[in-house]
Amino acid sequence: MPIPFKPRLFIITLILFFGFSSITSAQKSSLSYTVSMENPAWHYFHVELICTGIKKELLDFKMPVWTPGYYQRLDFAKNVEGFKAFDATGKELKWEKAADNTWRVSSKNNMQIKLSYDIKTLKPFVANPYLDETRGYIVPAGVFFHIDKMINHPVQVQVVPAGGWNRVATGLDSVAGKSFTYSAPDFDILYDSPILIGNLEELPSFKVNGITHRFIGYKLGNFDRIEFMADLKKIVETSVKTIGNIPYKSYTFIAIGPGPGGIEHLNNTTFGFNGSGLNKRESYIRMLHFLAHEYFHLYNVKRIRPIELGPFDYSNGNRTKMLWVSEGLSVYYEYMMVKRAGISTDEETLNAFRNNILAYESKPGRLYQTLEQASYETWSDGPFGKTGEDVNKTISYYDKGPVVGMLFDFKIREATQNKKSLDDVMRFLYKEYYQKKKRGFTEEELRQAFEFVAGTSLAEEFEYVTTTKYLDYQKYFSYAGLTINTELKELPGPYIGFTTREREDSLFIASVDFESPAWKAGIRSKQAILDVNETKVSAPLLNETIAKAKQGDKIIITVLGNDNPRKTEIIFGKKSERSFQMTSVENPSPLQKQIRESWLKG
Repeated sequence: MPIPFKPRLFIITLILFFGFSSITSAQKSSLSYTVSMENPAWHYFHVELICTGIKKELLDFKMPVWTPGYYQRLDFAKNVEGFKAFDATGKELKWEKAADNTWRVSSKNNMQIKLSYDIKTLKPFVANPYLDETRGYIVPAGVFFHIDKMINHPVQVQVVPAGGWNRVATGLDSVAGKSFTYSAPDFDILYDSPILIGNLEELPSFKVNGITHRFIGYKLGNFDRIEFMADLKKIVETSVKTIGNIPYKSYTFIAIGPGPGGIEHLNNTTFGFNGSGLNKRESYIRMLHFLAHEYFHLYNVKRIRPIELGPFDYSNGNRTKMLWVSEGLSVYYEYMMVKRAGISTDEETLNAFRNNILAYESKPGRLYQTLEQASYETWSDGPFGKTGEDVNKTISYYDKGPVVGMLFDFKIREATQNKKSLDDVMRFLYKEYYQKKKRGFTEEELRQAFEFVAGTSLAEEFEYVTTTKYLDYQKYFSYAGLTINTELKELPGPYIGFTTREREDSLFIASVDFESPAWKAGIRSKQAILDVNETKVSAPLLNETIAKAKQGDKIIITVLGNDNPRKTEIIFGKKSERSFQMTSVENPSPLQKQIRESWLKG
C-alpha cells in the first residue's frame, strides 16, 4: 500500500535585511523562504519560512489579494492550506486569521519563528501560480506572505527545481556563486517578478544599446525562430527609439505555455505562447502585436503611470480612472511599434484599428459607460466589461482606448503642423514624472501634458474620455488624409440575433444582440432551448430553420431560464451595420500626406 503523499513543492529562499528598532544595530532581520515540490502532479507548492531577528509579541503575515497588472481581486489567500507556526525549538505557536488575507502569529518575542503552509494551484493562467508534471509557475503575490508594514525590505530568493527540471526564468537579479538564487530590493520587486521552472528552451538573445534581451519558455512549438527573434528585436528597437531610454539592466520574455493572457513587469513579461500557429501571417502579426503590447508596458504603466498605481495596496487593490491610458494607449502603441518596425503593412495596421472600432461600436455599452468609468470599474466588471445581462451597459478600454489614442494623435499632429505627436506626450510624461519627479501623474497633470504638447486646448477631445458622445471619426481621420465608411448598410439574409452552444445534449443561448429580434422577444443568454416550432430542439434543426427563413417569417421556440418553460415568438428582421472601412483620401493636402506618412513610419 503506497504511503499517503503530503503535497510539497518548490524551494525558494527570500532574505530580507532590515535593522529593527528593538534589535541592536549590529543585528539584522531575515526572511528565508523555501518552496518545495516533491510531487508536482499534486499541484501543490509547499512553503516554509524562517523569520529571524524580528522580535515582536505578534506578527501579521499578509498575502496579497491581487497581482499588479491584473486589475481584479484574485484572493490568493483562499489557496493557502495547512498553515502552521513554530518557534526555534519546534514548539508550535498559536495563530489566528485577523483578516481574510492575514495570519496573525503569536510570536512571543521569539528571535526566530518558522511558518509552514501549502499553496493549492488549480488553473494554468498568467495571473495564477500553477504547478504540474511539466512546469512550475510562481506568481509571487500568490505564494509569498509579507510581514505587515515591512514591504520595503530587500529580498533574496533561491529556487531548487524539481528533479529533472533544468531551467529557471525570472526577471530577478542573480546572486553570484549561488545556484538559482536571486535578489530583489523589496517585496514590490519580488511581487513584480514571476518565476517559471521546468525544462525550458531559450532562443538566441539579442542586444539593443548594449542591453541583453532574452526569450525563454516552456513548450514553444514549431516556428521560424530566427525570423521571430529578428522581428522581436526590431520591435524593441522601435519602442526604445520612441521613448528614448532603456531603464533596465536586462529584459526577459517568459513564455509560460499555451493559453491566453500576458502580464507586464519592470524588466520582464510573462505570457501565454504557442508558436505552432505562427506559420500563418495573421497569427504571426497578432502575436507580435501582443508581445509589443506587453513590452511597451515597461514604459506605459510600469513607469509612465497614473498616480493611483503606486505604491500598491495589496490588500484592497488600486482603482484609477486612467487605465484607458495604461492599457488603451498600450494597444495603440502595439500596432504602431510593429508597423514602424517595418513588419506589418499599412493595411494590416488600419485593419487592427478597424477591429477595435467594430468591437466598440457593436456594443450598446458605448451609450452608457465612459472610458473613465470602464477604467475605474474594471475591478468588478473585468477588463472587457461585464458579462450576462449587464454586458450591454459596459465597454472595454482595450477597444475604445486605442481608438481615442489615435484621434488624440491626429489632433496633436494637425494642431502642431506635424511637429509634435502623441509620442511627445509619452516622452514628456516619462521624463517629467518617472525620471524627474519619480511618481505617477494625476488626471489634471495628464491633461496638462497633452495640451502642453498640442499647444492648444483639447477639451473637445477629452470629452471622448469623460462622456459617451459619438466619436467624430471623419473629422480626425481627415487630419491624416484618411476617410472611414460610417454609412449604415443592410446586410443580406434574415436576422434573428442570437447564438447558441451545446452542452451535455442540451442547447443553450450563448449570446443575444442588443435590440435584435431575439432580444425584443425576451430571449436572454444562458436560457435553455427546449423546442423549435413544437419540435424537440437540436442544433441542426435550429440551424436549418434559421437558414430557410426570410425576413418577416416567424419562429416559435420554448426556452427555460430561471422560471417555467416559456414559448416565445420571434419575427425575423434585417440587420444593418457600418463597415468602418478605412481608405486614403484622393488628392490629400501636403499636411495630410505628411501626417499620414510620419504617423505610420514614426
